[in-house]
Amino acid sequence: MILPVRIVGDPVLYQRASEVEEITDELRELARNMIETMIRFEGIGLAANQIGIPLRIITVDPRCSGFNTDPFALINPVLIDQEGEEEAEEGCLSIPGVYLIVPRAERVKVKGIDIDGKETVIRAEGLFARVLQHEIDHINGRLITYYSNGKEV
Repeated sequence: MILPVRIVGDPVLYQRASEVEEITDELRELARNMIETMIRFEGIGLAANQIGIPLRIITVDPRCSGFNTDPFALINPVLIDQEGEEEAEEGCLSIPGVYLIVPRAERVKVKGIDIDGKETVIRAEGLFARVLQHEIDHINGRLITYYSNGKEV
């Protein structure tokens, strides 16, 4: 099911999302719907609060960096290591038509839980790393506009 994406100004985008306590069939369905929504709107990442659900769930499409791996959901993701820094242009499904230069780590290590409840660690670089950081920012209540002036607009 395609879900409506919340747009800049919606209060849910600026709040820290809550930890997921239990992986249920409803949560798995939410993750599938998030992936479907992300693909439908031609995104490469989506956070649950972007669809109005303040939970720490993100979806990412690793094909953005040339991996032959299906899009996936990550629950309660945490950035545990980062290296380097680069600036690049980013857009956001919640801020249509706006692209800003955002500094990010070049390489990251992220820990989270997959939809089967298994803890997983992802090492990423380039665009894949950028997407993970962007979506983790979302579940922490931070949009790309933060990087243009140090506060949300």
